[in-house]
Amino acid sequence: MLCLAQKILKKKPYISLYWKCQLIGWSVAALYWTFQGAMDARSFRFDLAVVQFVLDVAMYILITHLYRNFAKRKHWQDLTLEKLIWRMLIVTPVMGIFYALVTVSKLYLVKLLFLSHPLQSFADFFNANAIGLFVAGTRLMAIWLLAYHLYHYAKREMRLSVENARLELSFKQSQLDNLSAQLNPHFLFNALNNIKSLVYTRPDAAGRAIDLLGELLRSGLYKGNTMLIRLNEEVGLVRDYLELEGLRMEERLQYELDVDISLSALMVPRLCIQTLVENAVKHGIALEKQGGKIEVIINEQGGIVSIYVLSPGKLKQDKTVAGIGLKNLKERLDLSYQHRASFNLYEADQKVCAEIKIPIR
Repeated sequence: MLCLAQKILKKKPYISLYWKCQLIGWSVAALYWTFQGAMDARSFRFDLAVVQFVLDVAMYILITHLYRNFAKRKHWQDLTLEKLIWRMLIVTPVMGIFYALVTVSKLYLVKLLFLSHPLQSFADFFNANAIGLFVAGTRLMAIWLLAYHLYHYAKREMRLSVENARLELSFKQSQLDNLSAQLNPHFLFNALNNIKSLVYTRPDAAGRAIDLLGELLRSGLYKGNTMLIRLNEEVGLVRDYLELEGLRMEERLQYELDVDISLSALMVPRLCIQTLVENAVKHGIALEKQGGKIEVIINEQGGIVSIYVLSPGKLKQDKTVAGIGLKNLKERLDLSYQHRASFNLYEADQKVCAEIKIPIR
């Protein structure tokens, strides 16, 4: 208990970068104004300078912090530069008005409390100083707003760069995983053995099998820099894969593709459907004695494209059985669509359903 108490006492309070900048920035500005006042005034009062300093720091932090809370609620830090500029053209003079109001009120109150000479009325004092303080406040608030939003803009760009780097690395890993699966010795051995047997019994089918195997390998080897492809290209790759597996598994594998042709030009992450189909063959059809049927259904409703891959079987209790491929797919979807896409794997009507939902951009 004593050690725990010592650790708690030694632990320093955390102050965020935002509050450090606020305190340091406005303190420096207030010190500059105090120095100016000391140089211009005939008599300098230390107590009056301290009060002015404290009030300046407190008031201007309050004004800018209220704006920060408002901007965060409206998500202005995520706006594009074009949309942000016209908002700043409105906000800057408004904040200049607030600056002038609180500064005039502060100066008048300080004079009323600390100075003994007769004061002019507040209205006269306001009319004499408001315009100059408004101009100075607008300039000062414009500088603060520029610094604040430039910081968030730079931070957002850095975040996007990191996410893009993660997406590229994730895709590269997916590419390697898929290529590894395609070049898996067992898969390649079976494909070549089937082609060999077809050469003697069904030469036309053997030629087709060679074409399909070549297309699969070409897709894995020569499209490494393509992260998004058209849906019809992805479906074509899936169809080639299923046809090749059908030559190997014969009547044990049936498949049906129900695709809304109006979505053909939709861009989707490459190998997203093929990964699900490959997983369905490996963990579904291959484990069933009688084989089964794989269904691929793709449709759109309410601006959301739904991709379903249905296969016979049951989900195992160990959810890690799907391996890296599906985990990698989920991460690619999250990064590509900023967490607006989803991937789910569940049982429905004695079948395993792999479901992808992505928004139409």
